[in-house]
Amino acid sequence: MRWHITIGDYRVNLLDSVEIHKSVDLLADTCIIKLPGSVHGKALQVEDKVNAGDKVLVKLGYDDDLQTEFEGYLQRIDTDDGSLIFNCEDELFLLRKDVKDKEFKSASVSDIANYLVSQTGSRLSVNCSLTATYDKFTISRATAYDVLKKLQEETNGNIYLKQGTLHLHPRYMEKGGDVIYSFQHNIESSDLKYRKAEDRKVEVIVKRTMPDGKTLTARAGVSGGDKVEKNGDGMSQGMMQQTADNEVRARSYNGYEGSITGWLLPYCEPTWTARVKDADYPYKDGGYYIVAVTTSVDGSGGGRRKIQLDRKVY
Repeated sequence: MRWHITIGDYRVNLLDSVEIHKSVDLLADTCIIKLPGSVHGKALQVEDKVNAGDKVLVKLGYDDDLQTEFEGYLQRIDTDDGSLIFNCEDELFLLRKDVKDKEFKSASVSDIANYLVSQTGSRLSVNCSLTATYDKFTISRATAYDVLKKLQEETNGNIYLKQGTLHLHPRYMEKGGDVIYSFQHNIESSDLKYRKAEDRKVEVIVKRTMPDGKTLTARAGVSGGDKVEKNGDGMSQGMMQQTADNEVRARSYNGYEGSITGWLLPYCEPTWTARVKDADYPYKDGGYYIVAVTTSVDGSGGGRRKIQLDRKVY
């Protein structure tokens, strides 16, 4: 197990742990790098070598085969129990800038996103496939990051910044890579539960607020189980009902729910499809959409990935 970690011009040589969290539910990927506060009884002097906003690069792997796991910026430094903790955020850190107050009328998500980018003075491009339209959208005393977080919460979209492009897409629409996990080979532990479709009670409610303040509602599924509410702004009544019906079908399946934990290999990310296999129960095999991955490494050399599975893909 090896690592290559840099914060600005500082190269990390002593490591307690590093944890990287990526999720379609969160706006930014995060990384926490923990260093010992002292070495051989002498305080480790690092704070004067790095500054908030410094670029951060984390590569992890085995022998000389290292994979870039995180690229971002140092947000802040904490001290806890004698340790130095570096809190880092991906490229969305660059959008923690104030934007001018503005009231949009009949604006698409793409319109709002392009306004935010123009306000930050960056050269970012926008790739948006979210189709929601706001009759009214107000920005008041907020950063670009704050506004994007609001858009994510209201549209349930997958919003992220990668290689100079701000992406805004419907959840589950993006298809990443493929990875295979087997209970007999590369699953160290899991909290998976296998449930049948008829046992998955779910009620989906889609709501849209009209210009006159009234609320349109579409429902699907049955009560007594999980309750899911979705934002229907910009949708027709028919589209709202179709959205509710599709969500119920997507959540009603024979298959697993929960998470699995393996090692650094194989590599995977959110939006990938994980095929879960069990030689003892072949009928349970299936592919699942990955919504979150937490990668952790400790100073003794142990590396793991915890993969959160969501809806069944096949």
